[in-house]
Amino acid sequence: MSLEKRAAPIRLILSDVDGVMTDNTISINHEGQESKRFSTLDGYGIKMWREAGYEIGLITGRKCASVSRRAEDLHIDIVRAGTFAKWEAVIEIAEEKQLSLEEIAFIGDDYPDLAPIRAVGLGVTVPHAPQELKNAAEYVTQRPGGYGAVRDLIDQILRIKGEIES
Repeated sequence: MSLEKRAAPIRLILSDVDGVMTDNTISINHEGQESKRFSTLDGYGIKMWREAGYEIGLITGRKCASVSRRAEDLHIDIVRAGTFAKWEAVIEIAEEKQLSLEEIAFIGDDYPDLAPIRAVGLGVTVPHAPQELKNAAEYVTQRPGGYGAVRDLIDQILRIKGEIES
């Protein structure tokens, strides 16, 4: 099925964090506090997505303050942190939001993301992902994780939906 047909019904984007919204690095200072770098391109894309009337959520294996803070800053209400059972989280969120899997896009970069990428309406990965994820995804972003990968996905879907100009 074409990207256009898969993207048209999408109402919810679920995203991994490390390697998708960040560049996959974690900084730990001398006091043991960790920090991550997030792309402002993704932030503005998420704002555009929400203003268009759609929802976004985060599903990540790590539980840390920087993810909570970024979600709060971007008004992301759906956050599942500290779980590697990502497929189960997708099903739970779909039920809560009363959405079919065809209405959900999932973007991830590593093996815990493979099942959701295969099962949702639009499975997406990033250029540095393992080949198995690239083979399973309907779309591989042009931008790498941490440098606007989520924005790339949002731009693609909003163009297909006619929400922004090509």
